[in-house]
Amino acid sequence: MSGARLALTLCVTKAREGSEADLSALEHMFRQLRFESTTKKDPTAQQFQEELEKFQHVIDTWKDPVSCAFVVLMAHGEEGLLEGEDGKMVRLEDLFEVLNNKNCRALRAKPKVYIVQACRGEHRDLGETIGGDEVVMVTKDNPQTIPTYTDALHVYSTVEGYIAYRHDQEGSAFIQTLTDVFSNRKGPILELLTEVSWNKVSRTPTQAGQSVSGGS
Repeated sequence: MSGARLALTLCVTKAREGSEADLSALEHMFRQLRFESTTKKDPTAQQFQEELEKFQHVIDTWKDPVSCAFVVLMAHGEEGLLEGEDGKMVRLEDLFEVLNNKNCRALRAKPKVYIVQACRGEHRDLGETIGGDEVVMVTKDNPQTIPTYTDALHVYSTVEGYIAYRHDQEGSAFIQTLTDVFSNRKGPILELLTEVSWNKVSRTPTQAGQSVSGGS
């Protein structure tokens, strides 16, 4: 993490009450973590792709070495798809491809973290009652090649087939918990994400007294 840290947030706010609270929390988190952060509100499906490609170009032409990149994608969606402001869909796989080892040389062997706040289906999770050495990615026979996809972490707000909850004033439980943990804790990213998963239970909008404005 000694080099530049870059982040891109693409967020559809229309018909997604509470999104501004999530954007504010993300902005605070990126400042705390000393990221160079860019935000694009209400992208169309095509602009999701275009903004990722612009981000890739910025990374590859950055004046200093880049340590890692965060991409936050927030919109209505379904499994494998995000809905742009224009109501059209873009494939998540197409967005993930933009920063892979083939298309973004500056991020080879560098962490690429994708945060996806979007529904992945129509099912609702009603919850349960509760009582708490360097790896080198090359082959021995062909040391000049590396896999197309490495060092990428995809973090979803919900599991496959289910909606993602969002409070109409306080934002999404997932983004609010993630930004709180990442801003106030230190440690390996997988440990922090485990803490996010546990703490998100206490923010779940299925609890009494909270209103949910809809999925994603």
